[in-house]
Order: sequence, then structure tokens, then C-alpha cells
Amino acid sequence: MSDSSRSVKGLTALVTGAASGMGRATAEVFAAEGANVAVTDYTLEGAEAVAKDIVAKGGKAKAWKLDVGDKAEIETVVAAIAKHFGGLDAVVNNAGISGFTQIDNEGYDELWERMIRVCLTAHQRIIRAALPFLRKSKNPRIVNIASTEALGATALDSAYSAAKAGVTGLTRALAVELGKEGITVNCVCPGPILTGMTKAIPDDQKEIYAKRRTALRRYGRPEEVAHITVSLCMPAASYITGVTIPVDGGLMARNA
Repeated sequence: MSDSSRSVKGLTALVTGAASGMGRATAEVFAAEGANVAVTDYTLEGAEAVAKDIVAKGGKAKAWKLDVGDKAEIETVVAAIAKHFGGLDAVVNNAGISGFTQIDNEGYDELWERMIRVCLTAHQRIIRAALPFLRKSKNPRIVNIASTEALGATALDSAYSAAKAGVTGLTRALAVELGKEGITVNCVCPGPILTGMTKAIPDDQKEIYAKRRTALRRYGRPEEVAHITVSLCMPAASYITGVTIPVDGGLMARNA
């Protein structure tokens, strides 16, 4: 038996979109397991609230404002994170947006461009900015958060679905490209989760959907996604790369 550790204690993880939902849960789980956490979000106020809460509970965290749609800001913030913590071991590309519209509606092009920029282009830019630091790590990990919309589709959601499908392709390609350096690249595809993106859906509609579509007959909790993400960053997960893991309560498995 190998003695590969199942602990992320002492490792440094960068989490984008960490002020709420799955991002916040991921930052909190990393911190609870002893990692140093770079909490980043579009607003500094939101990121600082999460970092403050983590520190109050005995964890190690620091907040940065990061607009993942801004290339220059990505480069500056990633370098600052590595400098502050003395390195970088894991990158979790979690930040994203949602948007629904018919393909021939006015404004579709604007939505498409913003969706691709935030939900796909940002991932590769953050990875590129982090690579010099990941290459110095003994446990380099990249986890991209996509969606089951990358594996199936919902009407009026084509821009989001295309961006998330792009994330799964980027994951596979970079896993192959970076594998020789020992850098693992994996993808998590959450299904219906109780986050800000689904908050506007009435509870009775959530219940109907979950019972009709998922094997577990319920929406998932952000921490249930976070634990899979953190597990992929453990030293013991060193032979897992290029995979897409649905965390969806059996959504993709169920036909009827």
C-alpha cells in the first residue's frame, strides 16, 4: 500500500467565485481540512466576509477581489496569492454566471460573449497564470467546475451549455498536455444544487423537478459538491486526471 496522504493540510488552494454557493463551500471545506485558502470573488466585500468567517473558525484564509473576466487582474491576483502564501498547489475554477434566452433573440450575441468569457476563457487564463507556481508544487491540482448542462441541455440555455461543454473539453486536453509534469486536471459537473443560481426557482418546482429527474429525489447541497472537489486535490488522488465527475444525485443516470 502506498502512503499517499488523504490530507490537504498545509497546501494552498485558490478558489474563484468563493463568496457564495459552491465556491464558498469549497473554500470552507479546504480550510476545515487545514489548507491555506485564497478566497476570490468579483466583489472584495463578499470574499472578505468568507475569509473572515474561516479565520474566526481557526482556518487560514485571505481574500482578494478577482474579476475572472479581466485578464490583467487574473495575472496580478494569482501572482499576489502565490507570493502571500509562498506558493500555490491547487486551482479551483468555480466562478460562473447564468443566463437564459432564445438563440434568435436580440442580445444573444452579448450573452454568448459574456458567457464564454466568464465560464470558459477565464478558466484557461487562470490556469495559465497559475502554471509557473503549480510547476513548483509537489501536489499540483486543477479542478474545473462545469455543469451537467455540459452533458445534457435545457431549452434557452445554449450559451451556458456550450461554455460548460468547452470546460470539459479543456479539462481533457490539459490533462493530456500537463500530465507529463504530474499536474492533474479534472472536472466536476454539479447537477441541481441549492445555490444562488437556483434560488429564484420556487421550492415546489424544485421538488417536482428533483423527484422527476434525479435518482435521489432532491437537490444537492453546495458542500456535497465541495467535498468531491477537495478530494480531487488530495495527494492520494495523484492518478486521477482528465475525468469529468457528475455530482448530480443520479440525474444523468436516470431515464425514467
